Amino acid sequence: MQAALIEARRAWDMDEVPVGAVVVDPAGEIIGRGCNQPIASRDPTAHAEIVALRQAAATLGNYRLPGCVMYVTIEPCIMCFGALLQARIGRLVFGAADPKGGACVSLYRLPDDERLNHRIEVVGGVVEAECRNLLQDFFRQKRNSAG
Repeated sequence: MQAALIEARRAWDMDEVPVGAVVVDPAGEIIGRGCNQPIASRDPTAHAEIVALRQAAATLGNYRLPGCVMYVTIEPCIMCFGALLQARIGRLVFGAADPKGGACVSLYRLPDDERLNHRIEVVGGVVEAECRNLLQDFFRQKRNSAG
């Protein structure tokens, strides 16, 4: 999760919402890194998870990532959880829950939907306070500088 937090700080430095993600292969090596960058890239799909998945798939030369683990600083949204399903990620570890858009335990509970054709083990609340505080500090700074 510390590597994902480094990515989240990189997003902050780019003036993007500070979310970071990494994909780790079954041997424990980081094969994909990503930070939020939809503003800089002018791409609404450039969430940290998607960026990390793209890099991991390129590293392995395969769009399927079975046995891999994604670490992300905030609970994924619907789009990102869908991408994790398509990639066949085996395990998802996230930091802070997202009550406004989380697709795993907060707003939606997609991992529990038995109609889906793939199961992802989900672990939340890892380094939760640090992940949550990073987001809260970012938005607090934004509000204070706005006026």
